[in-house]
Amino acid sequence: MKYFLDSAKINEIREAYDTFGIDGVTTNPNHIMLSGKPFKEVLKDMVEFVEEKDIVGYEKFPISVEINPHLDDVDEMVAMGSEIAAMCDNFVIKIPCTQSGITAARILEKKGVRTNVTLVFSASQAIVPAKNGSLFVSPFIGWKENSGEDCKEYIQDIVDIYKNYGFYGKTQIICAAVRNGKQFVDCARAGADIVTAGLQVYKDSMYHPFTDYGMAKFQGAWDKTVTE
Repeated sequence: MKYFLDSAKINEIREAYDTFGIDGVTTNPNHIMLSGKPFKEVLKDMVEFVEEKDIVGYEKFPISVEINPHLDDVDEMVAMGSEIAAMCDNFVIKIPCTQSGITAARILEKKGVRTNVTLVFSASQAIVPAKNGSLFVSPFIGWKENSGEDCKEYIQDIVDIYKNYGFYGKTQIICAAVRNGKQFVDCARAGADIVTAGLQVYKDSMYHPFTDYGMAKFQGAWDKTVTE
């Protein structure tokens, strides 16, 4: 299973790449806002990052960039998606799972522009993006579980449907808005291709009190041991 970072902050992207070996990045308008930078400046930072790390191309390190969420006209969505994709070979165009969005994603894929259909909240929503050949589909986890839903069956259904109809591996499943280590495990057990989460979530998932307990115990033993 691949790890993507859900962020638009270049310092977080660098840290996550160097520490956790993240395989890609997902952004959205909220992340862009939180970066404190203009939209195109954020994209410029990311272009410089992939060139510096020699990971140019969406096959090596995909970066999902979301179009203006106010757009509902298919032609306008396609135009903006095409403009963003032309900036960098790493950029994958993130489009909402609406009727207009699905249509725009289908057109973009036929033009050779890779897409990530986002804001998916049911297995039925996940089917059409795969039929249309989108590179990614992003079913959300955290928001649903915050409302009391258990998402294990929901993700498993998407994985099973994709396997049944030959979509699996062609349209990759990004479990989005992942909030904790348990959700990482649930997604991995189901067979999802990717999880995307914030940097702090990855850090928290690596913590266990018994690791600290063990380190303290071994440090104490080391200090009492003659090493020469």
